[in-house]
Amino acid sequence: MKVDNLLVDSSSSLLLSLLLAQLPLFTSAVPAPYRRPNVVHELDRLANQTKNLRQITADLLKEHAFETDPEQHRFKSLPLMNNRASDINSLEMRPTLSQLHADLKSFEHHFAWLSRVSRKHHHPALPKLGQMMSLIKSLTSMLEHQMMRVDAQRLSPPSPSMPPPPPSQFDVLQSSQELLLQFRLFCDWAQRVFSVLSTKSKMSAVQ
Repeated sequence: MKVDNLLVDSSSSLLLSLLLAQLPLFTSAVPAPYRRPNVVHELDRLANQTKNLRQITADLLKEHAFETDPEQHRFKSLPLMNNRASDINSLEMRPTLSQLHADLKSFEHHFAWLSRVSRKHHHPALPKLGQMMSLIKSLTSMLEHQMMRVDAQRLSPPSPSMPPPPPSQFDVLQSSQELLLQFRLFCDWAQRVFSVLSTKSKMSAVQ
């Protein structure tokens, strides 16, 4: 009888040992749950990318600054940067992202035009302009990803109308100054907006 009990206990112990040995295999076979990027983290990334773009814009303006302000209104279809600081706290996520995306796409078209005319006149800022356009495309892609996550609508503004090709390098510099000044205003505004939306998202997550 004792021998039978001993055999049973030994069999049970062996079975338990085998099960415990297989446990890591079972747990590793279960896929880890997919964690979507945090909304706050994504908005902070957008703010940082916009900050980098603003710095490059400021550097370009310093390198090719005029003693007087350049002639304005060469570009008739640039986004109007008439936002007020008092409005920023009342902004809603979806329509705000949609408008920023539309404005950014407009600037992207304008900088593509500037890049083309700069090649013809050997614009000295062409290398940094290329770096800036790459960052704009990256920011656009990040923003579109965030818009998909929050189900923000893509606006369809008309294609921007460009001025005639500048006849000289001086005119190219004038055009670039106007475009860079407007884009710096956009970056100032967009960076603040992304930061405010991030703060709002943090507060909503706590509540």
